[in-house]
Amino acid sequence: MKLTNKILSLALLLASTLSAAAVEPIKYGDMEHWVTRVIPESSIIGGNKKTLYEIAPTQTIEGDKAYRNLGGSPWATSNVLAHVVGITKGSNAVFPDQRSGGNKCAKLTTIMEHCKALGLINVDVVVAGSIFLGEFQEPVKSTSDPYSKFEMGVPFTKRPKALRYDYKMYMPSASDRTYSSGFGKKKTLKGAENAEVFIILQRRWEDEKGNIYAKRVGTGRERFSKSTNGWVNNHELPVHYGDISKEPFYKSWMGLLDGDKAYYAKNSKGKLVPVHEIGWDDADATPTHLLVMASAASGEAYIGTVGLTLWVDNFALVY
Repeated sequence: MKLTNKILSLALLLASTLSAAAVEPIKYGDMEHWVTRVIPESSIIGGNKKTLYEIAPTQTIEGDKAYRNLGGSPWATSNVLAHVVGITKGSNAVFPDQRSGGNKCAKLTTIMEHCKALGLINVDVVVAGSIFLGEFQEPVKSTSDPYSKFEMGVPFTKRPKALRYDYKMYMPSASDRTYSSGFGKKKTLKGAENAEVFIILQRRWEDEKGNIYAKRVGTGRERFSKSTNGWVNNHELPVHYGDISKEPFYKSWMGLLDGDKAYYAKNSKGKLVPVHEIGWDDADATPTHLLVMASAASGEAYIGTVGLTLWVDNFALVY
């Protein structure tokens, strides 16, 4: 009987060890550490100090300084320092927030960012809070082609079966969408925006001219349209390998990213260029890059439901 109990205990210990080893937390994905940036905005728009947050080892940075990922953090945010027509402006739609028990999480919300300077500029811009693996190229000098400022994705050669994370969602009762890019008239669009989370695996290569191409190795993409009743913990988003375009779960927004949907990456010359996804890869292909993003909107620039908020925490890869 004692031998049987020892064997059972050993089996349970081994099973526990294997289970733990099958989940790989994404660095800083527990959202416990944040950089606080204090940006002095231009006096012509009020001269206030704007606080921006980034996911990286805890510290405070004072001053009008472009940010690059610190402490080995793979995470970037849509929070941004802008220098437009000689005006310094900060925008922040991603915040650290508290969960019960004192742990931190990331709060992503859609806001209307205002910028007014008499005789120079008077704009409203819809900004959706987003976090992603990669880097944001600061300072931003215009509102045109916003995704060309994102360096999206990190080197990666593994094949996870799912992305695991915790989330909570709030959808305002007045849930139409607003389009406002800062130029032209604001538009109200019928129907609520969706929050979104995705994991994408790509196999990339570069040609002799510095163009970057990719084939899609793995896809996991989901959207949220309703408020949740509190936190949904240990949620898993499956990764589907190979061509999923004929699968019953496939939606058009899970498709290949090219043209105006392409994300950007630095080529070997250090230039940010679009990554052209030109096809679906073999189901057993090995990726070169991992893309993970969570957003309070579903990908169209300057469109969102103001007040929509997505909280996320504890990002990990499941094998």
